[in-house]
Amino acid sequence: MDTETNGLPRDRCELTEVGTVLVGGGELHDRWSSLVGVVRPLSPGIQRFTGISQAMVSSAPAPEVVLPEIAAQLRGRVLVAHNARFDAGVLRQAFARAGLAWPDPPVLCTVALARRLAPLQERRGLATLAGALGADVGATHRALPDAELCAQILCALFKKLCAHALTVGEAVALTAPRRRPARRRASQVDAPRLARRAPERRPDLSGLTRGPGVYVFRDGEGKPLYVGKSVDVRTRARQHFTSGAGWTGRAEQVDCEATHSELGALLLEHRLIRALKPPANVRIARDPDGYVYIRCRLDIAFPILEVALEPAAGNAVCIGPVRGRVAAAELVEQLNSLFGLRHCGRALPRRPWPSAYGQMGRCLSPCLGDLDPNLYRERLEAALRLFVDARDGGHALLGHVDAQIRTASEAQQYERAAGLQRRRARLASLLGRLGGVLRAVHAGARLVVAPHPREAGRADAVWISGGRVMDWVKLPDGADEVLERSRDAVRLAGRSGIGGWLVPDELAEVRLVGAWLAGHDAHVLELGADPAPARVERFVAAALASPRAVAAG
Repeated sequence: MDTETNGLPRDRCELTEVGTVLVGGGELHDRWSSLVGVVRPLSPGIQRFTGISQAMVSSAPAPEVVLPEIAAQLRGRVLVAHNARFDAGVLRQAFARAGLAWPDPPVLCTVALARRLAPLQERRGLATLAGALGADVGATHRALPDAELCAQILCALFKKLCAHALTVGEAVALTAPRRRPARRRASQVDAPRLARRAPERRPDLSGLTRGPGVYVFRDGEGKPLYVGKSVDVRTRARQHFTSGAGWTGRAEQVDCEATHSELGALLLEHRLIRALKPPANVRIARDPDGYVYIRCRLDIAFPILEVALEPAAGNAVCIGPVRGRVAAAELVEQLNSLFGLRHCGRALPRRPWPSAYGQMGRCLSPCLGDLDPNLYRERLEAALRLFVDARDGGHALLGHVDAQIRTASEAQQYERAAGLQRRRARLASLLGRLGGVLRAVHAGARLVVAPHPREAGRADAVWISGGRVMDWVKLPDGADEVLERSRDAVRLAGRSGIGGWLVPDELAEVRLVGAWLAGHDAHVLELGADPAPARVERFVAAALASPRAVAAG
């Protein structure tokens, strides 16, 4: 068997395709595959990687239709997969999400088989291993072709397997990972191990919503133990009691508040964790989602551009979030060279002569101690205004370089024009890798409509102004209320100018909302100084009518 997914981690991982091949007597027999419908839209990257488009899964049968067929195929048989731990985990989670019983078959992994039975084959990727064992390798990253390659690997290693194992149980034991016992910390030596709680002793979960929302587990005295969120609250809450988490043994009741979108659930979960401080919620210091910010703190002399995981508090310009630290760091170097900004860190070293960048004319060299601070600020503001005044800073940056190319050509400085042409090509490549829209988070005001993952006509409305979440409600029925809230958000946008002001306590929420918007096809309306009623009404109607992104001018 082989599975394809939407590429998202943990509870956001959804099955998109499954393929099976029945193997018996060393031969490949019945073949079967099916696409599977998903709740979350597929990212462009996973569509390119697997060849499974959004249109294909949109018309595919739901998991509740496909999974019973998979269960029927697994009964009384052995599940064999390449990296079987992943495939079995994806299937087990899909069964739990659909409320179906997992057949729990014996599982064999062809990677583990190759590690035990073909130790000289160091590269054990599916296509590489299959080719080394004499299989015909064709298309990959689709479920049925990959399942067929996995079946051919099994057939090639089956004789060796039979020589080492006489039963299925012995084969499973042979391929089980050999791990050293983990060293327990001193604080855990005397700690009792809590057994998984029996279903009849769990809190009543029947009243929880099957849609997006936030849930709070409490003990017998009503004290909060854990706050969580999900696009399917009831299924996610049930999964906690199979995880072995210690706090589940004390959970006696659970509260739930439904939202109309995943973004609403993220915001509510964050605010409840801050307010209730439940002991089981371990704060992750850095969210490993790959997003970073290009930021400039304006409270230091001769400010610099830097790349950081979080926006900066206080008076600063924070651009992003964008995906890719390396590409963001290179873009910072390009901006520094274009505008003559400092390439060194926050500390300003004093030099008797210019740095290498200063000697090449790519830095104003404030380290020499004789530079007018106003000149540096003018250059810095020229760079930052590309991302503050324009809705798409990347497009504005390319336009700035184009203007420099024209100026150099008109002055017959052809070598400089050619160098700028090469720089422009590199910048275009970098902007394509970063993805999204490069813009300062505090610039302007926006209305975001986040739709319900399953039900049409339901959505959360979030107003972002000055880089902060100014307002957030379930989308009102009346257009007048949406318009009034939009005008309030514009009035609360804060001061205008280069710098924005982010409160330290709100940085986590700024990052959370920014990362969600960067990773989803959200419906976003840019609000001007006085939002037009007809424009707001058309935007809301279009956002509710279409599951795809709405381009609002």
